[in-house]
Amino acid sequence: MPVLELADRSIYHETFGNPEDPLLLLVNGLTSQLTMYPVEFCEAFVDRGFHVVRYDNRDCGLSTIFPADAKYTLSDMADDAAELIQHLSDEPAHIFGISMGGMIVQTLAAERPELVASMTSYASTTGHPDVGMPTPEAWELLTAPAPTTREEAIAAGVAGKHMWGTKDTWDPDEFAELCGTNWDRSHPDGGGDRQFAAIAASGDRSGAVATIQRPTLVIHGDADTLIAASGGRHTAELIAGAQYIEVEGMGHDIPITEMPMVVSAVTSLAVSASQGVA
Repeated sequence: MPVLELADRSIYHETFGNPEDPLLLLVNGLTSQLTMYPVEFCEAFVDRGFHVVRYDNRDCGLSTIFPADAKYTLSDMADDAAELIQHLSDEPAHIFGISMGGMIVQTLAAERPELVASMTSYASTTGHPDVGMPTPEAWELLTAPAPTTREEAIAAGVAGKHMWGTKDTWDPDEFAELCGTNWDRSHPDGGGDRQFAAIAASGDRSGAVATIQRPTLVIHGDADTLIAASGGRHTAELIAGAQYIEVEGMGHDIPITEMPMVVSAVTSLAVSASQGVA
């Protein structure tokens, strides 16, 4: 199995493409397994010349599940990403993170800039309490008790997709099947609570985000009910030279309708970064 074994944890990951190509690391959101980055999305980047890596965050999927009383921060989760980059490449990586994954890549770019060639923060925020807040309905669904059965996991996943996903771009039956498959793959007890606690413990990261000097792209949907677009705008405002794309009608996901735009924008950022003009 493609597992990076470290002293106190292991990181399950999957790679696509030629290891000699520039590394693109895809970082997941809260409780999301690597399967939430579709193979088609990964292969589209391979076609653009990237060596693509998707992985399970700690406390999720097939990576290490921590004890019930474990405490960690986004910096610790960024260390996991850093270990993967150093394991897979001798060069800095292009890093892409969605939602909590965006917070992780922001933290990595601020704390370990030597490992980062470019950064894309997608549907994410800085932790500032005045931006990026969910709607009351989305917050209620996000903080509901974790599912305890496969059926509950499917129902919760589909309900969440209806709440914050991009309208009319996904099939409920197909998404229900994915939720069931993910439950079968892994459903760690308390992992989501510990990840959520890591976000809370990291607090307002605006000061650290403002120190980022790596080429940066920020993408956000104006219909995102889970992390309001103000979170993306604030991220871009803090980082000198950051490019900002706000997509009309897009929610808290990467809809199939916008995948070509996302792949093109991330690729353009990487090309500019390699030429020293981003």
